[in-house]
Amino acid sequence: MLQRISEGVVTKSPEPVRAYLVLMRLHKPTGIVLYLLPGLWSVALASGRRPDLVAVAVLAVAAVLVRGASCAVNDVIDRDVDAQVARTASRPVAAGTISVGNALLFAAAQAVVSVLVLAVANVETALVVGASYPFLVAYAYMKRIFVWPSAWLALVISVYVLAGWTAVTGSINYPPAVFGLFACAVCWTLIHDTIYSHQDKDYDRSIGVRSSALLFGNSTKAWLTVFIVLSVGGALWAGAQTRTGWAFYLIAMSAGILLSYQVVRVNLDDPKSCWDTFVANRSFGWIILAATVAGQFT
Repeated sequence: MLQRISEGVVTKSPEPVRAYLVLMRLHKPTGIVLYLLPGLWSVALASGRRPDLVAVAVLAVAAVLVRGASCAVNDVIDRDVDAQVARTASRPVAAGTISVGNALLFAAAQAVVSVLVLAVANVETALVVGASYPFLVAYAYMKRIFVWPSAWLALVISVYVLAGWTAVTGSINYPPAVFGLFACAVCWTLIHDTIYSHQDKDYDRSIGVRSSALLFGNSTKAWLTVFIVLSVGGALWAGAQTRTGWAFYLIAMSAGILLSYQVVRVNLDDPKSCWDTFVANRSFGWIILAATVAGQFT
């Protein structure tokens, strides 16, 4: 449903506006959801039985803008590479629809507005997310110089776990449970970004761009299994640190089972299967959120 709404908004927009909405990937909201959900885990953990709706709204709006800014910067840096890859050749900067200068201005505007939005919760939250901006920009370069760029990405976007806690509490003194959720988010990101990277592995190999798909090769599913165990383990450890109820553990384990099924089923040599599995990975995040909420009442 979210996909249809997003695509409808982009499709019905005036053409000059549409190019910028495509630049921020508004027509592909999966990335927004994957970035937002770990933040909502922390919000649920910090809020207890009374969810902080202001924190939820602020994080949701900021997630759209931060992801949009990141995509715009990434497209500028990767414009020559994107032009050589069938899946990305039509992106606005690579295709010449939007100039490099305008794309950077658009990215800067989104970055500034997102910080202002986050400051509605408290200044500390704005500072936590703002501090991650240089590392988000650096990610595009990691694909050229670092053998495992997904690891960099996972660490950077999982900062939203910290932002969720700070948005509710105003504190940057994080309890152990938050770091459990952080570990869960990092390993989950390694899973869905590795699957995503298998879409372009042939192009990446020929162009010389590095990715998890090329790093793990035929051992990818074995590594994904390790990350599933670590991700669910991080969530369970977070629950143990907060003495959450039995429902948390039951639901979190079911999320791990679903994720395992997705990994077994995906055909890593079929780009469509990889994309479909990447999108389906949202379910894990939603289930962990449900577990975090349910654990407050059992």
